[in-house]
Amino acid sequence: MTNPLSEPSTLPFGLPPFATIQDNHYAEAVEAGLAEHLAEIQSIVDNPEPASFENTAVAMERSGRLLERAAAAFFTLVSADASYAIRELETELSPRFASHQDAVYLNRGLYERFAAVDTSGLDDESLRLVQEYLREFRQSGIHLDPADQEKLKSLNAELSRLGTEYGQRVKEAMKDAALVVEDATELAGLPADDIASAAEAARAAGHEGKYLLTLIQPSNQPALASLQNRELRRRLYEASIARGSDGGSLDVMELAKAMVRLRAEKAGLLGFGNYAELVLERQTAPDFAAVQTMLNRLAPAAVRNADAEAAALAESAGHPLEAWDWAYYSSKVRRERYEVDEQLLRPYFELDRVLVDGVFFAATSLFGMTFHERKDLEGYHPDVRVWEVRNEDGSELGLFLGDYYARDSKRGGAWMNSLVEQSALLGTKPVVINNLNISKPPAGEPTLLTLDEVRTTFHEFGHALHGLFSNVTYPRFSGTSVPRDFVEYPSQVNEMWIMWPEIIGNYARHYATGEPLPQDTIDRLNESRLWGEGFATTEYLGAALLDLAWHVLDVDGVPQDAQDFEAKALAAAGVAHSLIPPRYRTGYFQHIFAGDFYAAGYYSYIWSEVLDAETVDWFTENGGLLRENGERFRSELLSRGNSRDPLESFRTLRGRDAALEPLLKRRGLQ
Repeated sequence: MTNPLSEPSTLPFGLPPFATIQDNHYAEAVEAGLAEHLAEIQSIVDNPEPASFENTAVAMERSGRLLERAAAAFFTLVSADASYAIRELETELSPRFASHQDAVYLNRGLYERFAAVDTSGLDDESLRLVQEYLREFRQSGIHLDPADQEKLKSLNAELSRLGTEYGQRVKEAMKDAALVVEDATELAGLPADDIASAAEAARAAGHEGKYLLTLIQPSNQPALASLQNRELRRRLYEASIARGSDGGSLDVMELAKAMVRLRAEKAGLLGFGNYAELVLERQTAPDFAAVQTMLNRLAPAAVRNADAEAAALAESAGHPLEAWDWAYYSSKVRRERYEVDEQLLRPYFELDRVLVDGVFFAATSLFGMTFHERKDLEGYHPDVRVWEVRNEDGSELGLFLGDYYARDSKRGGAWMNSLVEQSALLGTKPVVINNLNISKPPAGEPTLLTLDEVRTTFHEFGHALHGLFSNVTYPRFSGTSVPRDFVEYPSQVNEMWIMWPEIIGNYARHYATGEPLPQDTIDRLNESRLWGEGFATTEYLGAALLDLAWHVLDVDGVPQDAQDFEAKALAAAGVAHSLIPPRYRTGYFQHIFAGDFYAAGYYSYIWSEVLDAETVDWFTENGGLLRENGERFRSELLSRGNSRDPLESFRTLRGRDAALEPLLKRRGLQ
């Protein structure tokens, strides 16, 4: 039987034919893709003609198509629907991908051809392509002698292996830490639909007649805001923060320390003082000192706000607070001060209405794009929905896939990824996916979202817009292929439409009656916007500063006791708060240890938010939800990918460099 991945898909937009792909097809296609790509690269190196842009850079961009096709489909399953066989295959293949990357960027002949390309007369995007390749060669160690290159290859392969193992253990630990509750009376305060979801989760896990409180990736669990049973809150909180550090078979602390040591060794080998310095060279932030300065400026104000919130919570509670009390009494104080009960809002936030009448409606209003569900197209799981996306004139833009429900085979959190990247050179249009982890209700029941889940839905679609609107020539620059401290910026901007009057008035309607969310409730939500920012900023900064603390260590500085190091690092950074754990602790900090995309880069969220806050001001100053604003945002920023300096794209949109003040105002940190 022919491998369905061996040739480009004949489905619309190149959507992989998941219905016909079997597990063994991934391994076969990846192996063939690795070999084919190396052969294509060797052809570039062996070309007897002098190096030119066409026979070197363009040839490089055209190479690796089978590998790209197979890897995109495979790693989508790894994250979103990983069977045991897929997890085993991930363990086997991840080091192969790392080794392949080294084989490409430590290829002296390939580097010399790129270095010999005459760039005079190239257009800006083509010139940037050559420059970016040369930079990646240098950052990958092309300057090292053969012995050090071999050492670097070994480090990269081991880091890949350890990161894969870390990610798999974290996924299992999150599943393992779920709490089985015997009696529904223990769940007093939890909304009825959440109780029904807990019963369904228990049934699926083999606990018929009981209730299962599943966990999400961050430290703070949503149920803590509702559960009246203080003992159950304690159990849930402690189960959450103990993940990965309890000494059992799913403990990841030794893995984390090993990765930190290897990353420090890699940084030294490449000529950097530490891994954070290596990472920062690739970002929009000018250097490590600039990031440290910004975070240090924010931390004291955030903790002061958190302390003020804690005092109000203790007064409301009438007893000393513990960390598992925070969310419960924060919700109570919000109700008392602003008459806002977020649990009572959930009937107004039904998933399909939020998506179609909120997220899609905002995109249509701002950009003119339209969405047409394609029930004839299959994703990789029955829960995946597929929409064809078109421009205002009816021309094809791409495909959008939505995968919104949690399941055991999916990793925690929310993310966007691409199955097909846009490229004028290759004639491809984008196929992008949004993944969330919303509890699936029993059949026939509505999916009601929390306000935070509404925010996540809008946020992830901001990433999707970045991918869908890509309009670049070369696949290397497509969509979200930008520095990691810029990638969160478009997604954060998209959150602004959640409370925009025309948008919330369109989607926030009671799922049973169709009645709109009352205006006085919307007004109170806006008034309460700053409540809880002390907690939110402090827990985020705790994670960002913990990430940097791990990645400024040298090889000899890696501690014996990871938990002790974590506590001391938070204290030294001024964000150690007895009631506020960092958003992610070392035992489940998947962003930085299950791979390296955000390693020494978790600061990116708030760094990007500086640009986001400025852009929200720009939209507001220019009339808000107007087509002309959408077109400018699309043409000058969303469509550019990495085809030009992303900060140049921002400056072109805003008319100047970003200032910190709008962010400080937004978070109440002036």
